Amino acid sequence: MANDTYESPLNSRYASKEMQYIFSPDKKFSTWRKLWIALAESEKELGLDITDEQIDEMRAHIYDINYDDAREREKKVRHDVMSHVYAYGLQCPKAKPIIHLGATSCYVGDNTDIIIMTEALRLIKQKLVSLIGELAKFAEKYKDLPTLAFTHFQPAQPTTVGKRATLWLEDLLMDLEDVDHQLSKAKLLGCKGTTGTQASFMELFEGDHEKCKKLDELIAQKMGYDKCFPVSGQTYPRKLDSQILNVLSLIAQSAYKFSNDIRLLQHLKQIEEPFEKSQIGSSAMAYKRNPMRSERIGSLARYVIVDALNPAVTASTQWFERTLDDSANKRISVPEAFLAADAILSLYINVVDGLVVYDKVIYQQFMREIPFMATENIMMDAVKRGGDRQELHEKIRVYSMEAGKRVKAEGLDNNLVELIANDPAFGMTKEEIEAVLKPENFVGRAPRQVSDFLSDHVTPILENNKDLLGVTVEINV
Repeated sequence: MANDTYESPLNSRYASKEMQYIFSPDKKFSTWRKLWIALAESEKELGLDITDEQIDEMRAHIYDINYDDAREREKKVRHDVMSHVYAYGLQCPKAKPIIHLGATSCYVGDNTDIIIMTEALRLIKQKLVSLIGELAKFAEKYKDLPTLAFTHFQPAQPTTVGKRATLWLEDLLMDLEDVDHQLSKAKLLGCKGTTGTQASFMELFEGDHEKCKKLDELIAQKMGYDKCFPVSGQTYPRKLDSQILNVLSLIAQSAYKFSNDIRLLQHLKQIEEPFEKSQIGSSAMAYKRNPMRSERIGSLARYVIVDALNPAVTASTQWFERTLDDSANKRISVPEAFLAADAILSLYINVVDGLVVYDKVIYQQFMREIPFMATENIMMDAVKRGGDRQELHEKIRVYSMEAGKRVKAEGLDNNLVELIANDPAFGMTKEEIEAVLKPENFVGRAPRQVSDFLSDHVTPILENNKDLLGVTVEINV
């Protein structure tokens, strides 16, 4: 790394090597060359005068890209595609006359962009499936552990730690559904020409419409796709970029929600993200254990959510069959969205894999609040013992206010149980009241909901994608 030149932190700090490669020059320009080979092979099969020798020569130089020649040429002609056509021709003198025959720049540029985005989305899916698998294990492990639930970040009717994890999981299942939908309709631009009319190929194939249609089919098959866009201008519809980055934005939204929950839980000392032995939490406060990975998830998620606006604006401002005001924007916004989403998922997997649950703290905080929530149960038991509901309701109201003031104003323990036990109107001992306060009595169907959700919705997905499980992630900083 050159220390006198800016390098994106997405490369140097956050994204995986696998995602970095997908958006690398080597991947891009070798794919250009594969597309030129697919074009030449298809044109040969459709009757044009192209030889096996020319195609073999092109195949021999897919990966040994002569970048210096291309760079020098681009300084002169100011055109990246024609510079690489020139460089490829230097290596393939026999094939030089037929490289890029009949095509426009978007043939290699746009088809490559689609191929790269599709491969990147497959890597996103792999990490998403592995994350779902790890989070499912966590939900199963803690499905029975009662904890306070919160509405408005105020203590509310209890849930379980595992049930809360299913809320994070459900968001991810929705994201996976969107990823699968986007992958299921992947298609190439094909070879449509300068305005999408295939006029140059009508010339090459002497007016044969069927050969022009077949050209798209052959290229798609050779590049591993089922189909091409049926109609286009010079480019594939820029709406595709917007659709794909919206999927990444949705993943970022899910991760952001999870990371905020973990940050709040870590403040409550209930659950912590992993903290390594030599990790420093603060330069000034040596005792601190900051949730920095969850904070980084949120930070990167904001970037992806905002970045998804770029292709939306680009798609909506294109003119007729082609303008070039998309190019500079999309070569930044699309790769960076994928690199950031990749980093987010790596962090998410890492955090889930190392979550530390402090069940004793969870129980302690639970028991501080549960007497207030259990008052109706206590009142019903007291009524069964002969008490007057209206009288008991008023007494509980008064005692609850008294206990609440003690907790909030005086910083003392909640003594609501003692106040009720000491009132003969309730006819209940402290032990009898505490029996009502067992945490598991207040979580409703939460444990069963976790089991049903995992078995009915999560396990089938993991089984169908078992070859994607077990991704190993590395956090650089």
